[in-house]
Amino acid sequence: MIGLRPGTSRLLLVIVYFTLLTVVGAIGYMAVEGWSWRDALYMTAITLTAVGFHEVHPLTEGGRYWTMGLLAGGLTGLGMWFALVTSFVVRMDIGNAYKRRKTMQKINRIKGHMIVCGGGRMGRQVMQELDGAKKPHVLIEQDRTTIESLRKTQPDALIIHDDATQDRVLREAGIEKAAGLVSCLSSDTDNLFVCLSARHLNRDLVVVARAEGKPATAKMYRAGADHVVSPNVTGAIRVASVLARPAIASFLDIAVPGGQRSRRLEQATVGAKSKVAGRTLADADLPSKTGMIIIAIRKRGAEPGEIIFNPNASTLLNAGDDVIVMGSDDQIRSLREYLS
Repeated sequence: MIGLRPGTSRLLLVIVYFTLLTVVGAIGYMAVEGWSWRDALYMTAITLTAVGFHEVHPLTEGGRYWTMGLLAGGLTGLGMWFALVTSFVVRMDIGNAYKRRKTMQKINRIKGHMIVCGGGRMGRQVMQELDGAKKPHVLIEQDRTTIESLRKTQPDALIIHDDATQDRVLREAGIEKAAGLVSCLSSDTDNLFVCLSARHLNRDLVVVARAEGKPATAKMYRAGADHVVSPNVTGAIRVASVLARPAIASFLDIAVPGGQRSRRLEQATVGAKSKVAGRTLADADLPSKTGMIIIAIRKRGAEPGEIIFNPNASTLLNAGDDVIVMGSDDQIRSLREYLS
């Protein structure tokens, strides 16, 4: 047993103990009572486990003394077995509690993060996109199998094993200091509960919800969602675009964030102390500084649909404005440094 873990070595010790005791007990019955191997083995088994069945055959005085000895050995072995099982359960609970505590400590140190509710196909894709955008995020998932699968591909992910519809769990995920929340659970009802709780716990939170069909979409908006995504509708639009507008579809393949391409659409925010704040696009001269062309600008405080497309050179840049561009990762990183 050298080189084995303590738990494994103790398990082997108990197995060897019961095996030897069973063999010795059966041989003893054969010698003392003159029984067959089958009867002796059965009598030994019911004696060691203390089940209380009747004797196979009437016992002699010597057989009774042998039975009492086996009972003492069996009870000792059962005590060892129950102690082993108890220690295993305790170690498992302590290990889970330790992992959860470490996760909570990491969550308490971050702010402005994203909360992803649900680790299914959509949730995993959202996490991949957030990883690519270098956005800290916390996943809330109730299914242990899903969590174990995610751990294999994303071992450093912050995951809370709990029910996302509970306010307590959302608070543990740091919803009061989070920047956004994505609810992509499998049930529209659960997503609706998450939207209600999230909006109640953080009024400034950007809430994105998954829904199936127009009735569910309308309810999500009434529950406090800022954006609602329907996979069926989005997929249908994508398919139609490929068929009817293939050139645009090819462009989107290149531009959509997360694609395995050299260019992607991104946004960068003008910082409060940025040297371009208060200057026009012509004065900022972003193309020569970063090698990127400005596609659109969303002014600070504007509604999601209020975007200035193809802005002219006289457009003024202010702190908090979002600049939408397309370029490589290096160019986008350079732009963010320049604007900050």
